[in-house]
Amino acid sequence: MATPAGLADRGFLRLLLLSGVIGVPIALVCFFFVGLQHELQHWVWESLPHAVGYNRAPWWWPLPALLLAGLLLVPVLTRFPGHGGHVPADGLMSGDPIGPRDLPGVILAALTVLPLGAVLGPEAPLMAVGSGLALLAARSAGPAASKVLGTAGSTAAIATILGGPLPAAVLVLEGAAGLAGARTAMLLLPCLLASGAGALVFTGFGHWTGLSIGALTLPDVPKEGTPDAGDFLWGVPLAVLIAVVIACGHRLGRATAAWTGRDAAARTVLCAVAVGGLLAAYALVTGRSPQEAALSGQATLAQLAAAPGAWAVGTLLALVVCKGLAWAVCLGSMRGGPIFPALLLGAAIAVAASGLPGLGAAPALALGLTAGMTALTRLPVASAVFTGLLMGNAAVAQMPLILVSAVVALVTVEWLPERSG
Repeated sequence: MATPAGLADRGFLRLLLLSGVIGVPIALVCFFFVGLQHELQHWVWESLPHAVGYNRAPWWWPLPALLLAGLLLVPVLTRFPGHGGHVPADGLMSGDPIGPRDLPGVILAALTVLPLGAVLGPEAPLMAVGSGLALLAARSAGPAASKVLGTAGSTAAIATILGGPLPAAVLVLEGAAGLAGARTAMLLLPCLLASGAGALVFTGFGHWTGLSIGALTLPDVPKEGTPDAGDFLWGVPLAVLIAVVIACGHRLGRATAAWTGRDAAARTVLCAVAVGGLLAAYALVTGRSPQEAALSGQATLAQLAAAPGAWAVGTLLALVVCKGLAWAVCLGSMRGGPIFPALLLGAAIAVAASGLPGLGAAPALALGLTAGMTALTRLPVASAVFTGLLMGNAAVAQMPLILVSAVVALVTVEWLPERSG
């Protein structure tokens, strides 16, 4: 087999070596960044309520927390270089990689809004940290090499919370599918090497220190056999419904971004208060903790996957409405990653319907995760791979439904009317 042009070039080999090397410090920085974020989140939502006499965060807890998040975020948006990073509604890989100059604002924005309850994930700030550190190490490289190293740094960072380098590499590969074959390989290989080296260090430090590494995992998932006709009968329209819900939330996020862009200071605070109100509404309606609707949704998704039957349909629908609207507002006003909440929303919709005749909990969870991520990212292969890794051995039997759900969700969002903005 012929070697793609450029892969044997000495300059590219040096670039590949540098990609493997930078994955190690990027993983270390990401480890402590995620660890600090989780410690702050635990303090805000668990330690502090206990300290003031509550068994759990009361229903009104999100109101002052999100107000504070908005007030602290405004100076970052208006005064720091880079305005705290990319707007989440623009997508996970929008724009050029974040440079070193913008890193302080990105880190400060993430450590401000994510622990205080913004309905966003840590994936976008981590990618920004990875690209900024990589570009700092590649200051003497040319523009083309810097862009590859910046992408490799982002991939190494996001691999730390996506369960390993494989889903991160597939994400990059599918996102770069418009490139020619050789050019795609020259982008993918540095990303794969950097994320592999980084994941090894990140995981090792997690075992050594005992700190939570923050990767999205599902320790327990429903175990059922191969999907039958009933699962596909309900699964296809459910994938359509999930795609429509996620697409509508994304569009609302883009509209919110356009609205806050005209007066960032006042309108960002208003959006933060609105998010706090939606999270409080979930707690009032369901009698459960507002923490379930706040934050990225990692913990809530793990609880849902472990015991889907323990969630009433009404509770799941309230979660979808309140968290979905809060997520949409955060997409256009806060800073963070858009994917993790979309995964929970897709799973919640599907599990709420798992009581339908012929639809099992495991197929519902599989199709919900896949459709939710596909509808947001429009990357069906990466979404299917990520769902498979999340569900582990249980995904083997569900793979036909996972693939069909990915295709149906993608076709649905492509057939919806053109997005505004």
